[in-house]
Amino acid sequence: MILDLITLIIVLYVIVNIISVYLFYADKRKAVKGNYRTKESSLIVAGFFGPFGAVIGMKAFRHKTRKAKFKVIYVFLALHLIGIAYWLLYIC
Repeated sequence: MILDLITLIIVLYVIVNIISVYLFYADKRKAVKGNYRTKESSLIVAGFFGPFGAVIGMKAFRHKTRKAKFKVIYVFLALHLIGIAYWLLYIC
């Protein structure tokens, strides 16, 4: 039962990060084509819940890397890493 819950949480976390990468990819593609863009607040929220995917998307597509407000995604990444380390060391 607990193992199933842990597996579900990990799978959902991976999916959220994949969605985050996709949002940055889609917004970059829209920017190149000159189409309607994704709201910056949506990208930041994606970075909050899926910081690994957001950082990968920012670096891979060279998107939103110069904007100061997107530096907060690195803070989200650090917080997630600390949370994951705590979970692995003390809860599992």
